[in-house]
Amino acid sequence: MTRPRCDQTAAWGALGQHFESKGGRLDLREAFRSDADRFEALSQQAPHVFADLSKNLVDTATQALLLDMARECRLEDHRDAMFAGEPINNTEQRAVKHWLLRVPKGASRDADAAEVHATLDAMLAYAEQVRGDTAITDIVNIGIGGSDLGPQMAVAALAEFVLPGKRFHFVSNVDGHELAGVLRQLQPQSTLFLIASKTFTTIETMTNARSARAWFEGQGGTDVARHFAALTTNVAAAREFGIATTFGFWDWVGGRYSMWSAIGLPIAIAIGAAGFRQLLAGAHEMDRHFATAPLASNLPVRLGLLDLWYRNFHGFTSRSIAPYHSALRRLPAYLQQLEMESNGKRVDAQGGLLSMATSPVLWGEPGTNGQHAYFQMLHQGTDVVPVEFIAVKQALHDLPGHHSQLLANVLAQAQALMSGKATEGGHKHFPGNRPSTFFLLERLDPSSLGALLALYEHRVFVSGSLWGINSFDQWGVELGKVLAKDIAPRLDSGDVSGLDASTAGLLRRLYR
Repeated sequence: MTRPRCDQTAAWGALGQHFESKGGRLDLREAFRSDADRFEALSQQAPHVFADLSKNLVDTATQALLLDMARECRLEDHRDAMFAGEPINNTEQRAVKHWLLRVPKGASRDADAAEVHATLDAMLAYAEQVRGDTAITDIVNIGIGGSDLGPQMAVAALAEFVLPGKRFHFVSNVDGHELAGVLRQLQPQSTLFLIASKTFTTIETMTNARSARAWFEGQGGTDVARHFAALTTNVAAAREFGIATTFGFWDWVGGRYSMWSAIGLPIAIAIGAAGFRQLLAGAHEMDRHFATAPLASNLPVRLGLLDLWYRNFHGFTSRSIAPYHSALRRLPAYLQQLEMESNGKRVDAQGGLLSMATSPVLWGEPGTNGQHAYFQMLHQGTDVVPVEFIAVKQALHDLPGHHSQLLANVLAQAQALMSGKATEGGHKHFPGNRPSTFFLLERLDPSSLGALLALYEHRVFVSGSLWGINSFDQWGVELGKVLAKDIAPRLDSGDVSGLDASTAGLLRRLYR
C-alpha cells in the first residue's frame, strides 16, 4: 500500500503555519477560562478507559488540521489493511494479526482463527492443570523482550487476581546474578520452568534455560518433561532439550505484541483461564473501537495525532508515564519496548530517510514514588515533558485513607503542571502550562488492563502510520547481537585483531 507520509501532505504545511502563528503559544489556563466546555470536548469514554485530553496543548484548529492530515495519509485504509490480514509488515512480508488472538471464537473468518483458538484452548487447559497441581508452587518464566516484559507486567498488574499458593518469577537478563537469585528461592520438585523463545535459539533465553536445567538436575530433579514447558514454534529443538509440552504461535505475532498468545501462559496460570479470556475480551473491545469509531472520536487516533503534534511541532523529545497504581509498576518498561522498538526508526517503510523525528523516549515510575524522584524536573526543569497519568477509581484493598490520598495526589499533580504558581520568579516559581493526559479506569482487572494495553498498541500504530514507517520490524536489535557473537570467544582467546582501539582496550582489561 502506497500512502503519503505526513510531511508530504498539505495539512503538514498548514500545521506548521498554525504552530508558528498561534498553536505553539497556546496557554492552557487561558484556554479553560475562554471555553467552559473544554473538558467535555476534549475527554471521552472508550472501552474501559476514560481519557481526559483537555490539559494538552491543542485547540480546535489544531485538531481539525491533524484529522485532515490523517485522512490525507489514508490512515483508515492502513488500519483496515491490518485488520484484513494484509502483509503490512513489508520488510518481512508478514501480516500483523495480534488482534486475531483476541477475537472471540466463531467471530472471525480469518484462515488462522480456528488454529488460534485450538492453541488457546490447549494452553488454557494446561494452565488450569498447573493451577490445580498443589505440588507446583513456583513458576519461572525464562524469556527476554516481549517474551518477558508483557507477562511480567501483566502478572504484577493483576496481583489481586493471582492464585494463592503460586509464586511467579521472571528471568530475562543473561547476567547470571538474576537467575542465581531466583534459583536460591526454589526447590526442583516444586518448580515449573517456562522457556519462552519463538525459535528456541535466543541466546539470552537459551543460556538461562540451560543453566536452569543444569541446576534442576544438579539438585536431584529427574523429570525434565514435567518441570519444563516451552512456548516456541521449534518443537524439535524443545524436544531435544527434554521438553514434551510446547505451545506455539505464528510469524504474524511480533514479540512486543505476543502476550496475547502462548507467551501469555504465565498470565493464564496466574489468573486462570476465565481471567485470561477477560483480558483478551477487554483488548478486543478496544480493537473494535479502533476499527470502527470515526477518526474524531477514535481514542487511539486522537492520541497518535497528539504524539505527532508534540514530537514534530513542539519538539518534545520524551514522554513520562505515571501510573498511580503500584501494581502497574512495570507498565513504563513494557511501553518502552512497545513504542520505542516499534517507532524508533530513521527510515520510512520504503527505506527512505525521514525528514522528521519519530518515537519519543518513554520513561516513568509509579506515583507517588515519582513525585519524590523526578517530578521536580517536570514542574521546574528546562524541558517540557508531556505526562500521562493513569488512575484507578476503585481500590482492591480495604486499608482506610490510602486510596483517597493517592487520588488526591494524581489530581493535584496534573493540576499543578497546568496551573503552575505565579511569583516574582526564583526558586518558588512554577511556570505551569505543562501538558498532561489523564487516563481513568473504573478498576484494574483483566478486562480493563486488556483494553488499556490495546489502546497503547493502536496508538503506536497510528503515529507510525503517519510517519510512514514500518512499526512491526526491529532490525536495530540485530547489530549488537551479531557483534556479541564475534566478541564472546575473544574474551577467552584475548584476540583483539580487527577491533577498534576502544573495544580492543576494554577487551584486554577483561581478558580472562
